[in-house]
Amino acid sequence: MLEKIQNQLSEALKSGDTVRVSTLRFLISNLTNARIAKGNELTDDEIMAEIKKDAKRHRESIEAFRSGDREEMAKEEEAQLAILSEFLPEQMSDEEIAKLVDEAITETGASTKADFGKVMSAAMAKIAGRADGSKVSQILSSKLS
Repeated sequence: MLEKIQNQLSEALKSGDTVRVSTLRFLISNLTNARIAKGNELTDDEIMAEIKKDAKRHRESIEAFRSGDREEMAKEEEAQLAILSEFLPEQMSDEEIAKLVDEAITETGASTKADFGKVMSAAMAKIAGRADGSKVSQILSSKLS
């Protein structure tokens, strides 16, 4: 996975794509810091987790810039998020998420909002990183209300 990211950085440098270059350099820097903190090489799953953290950070920045009426900055963050998304697994649709949430509700026997945590854990185990937790939470809340 790291090799793929580094190859993409090389291609971006050759083509002069400054947004891609800066995004990938920042990602590689974060991965290097995570590797140092861990004390040895990162697995592909750990690299994926770091990419997800970066993607979440970009989503939060987009929301903050939009609420602050800074559309130009939000667009820059969206461009960087699109680059990071290339390395993430394809995201599930709302319908697919709802189906897995329904299965988790059935499996746990949940019926009230008090069961939210139990169902959320079961649903996120099924979804395995293919959907944003806030979206899953939103769908689950609507089903348990």
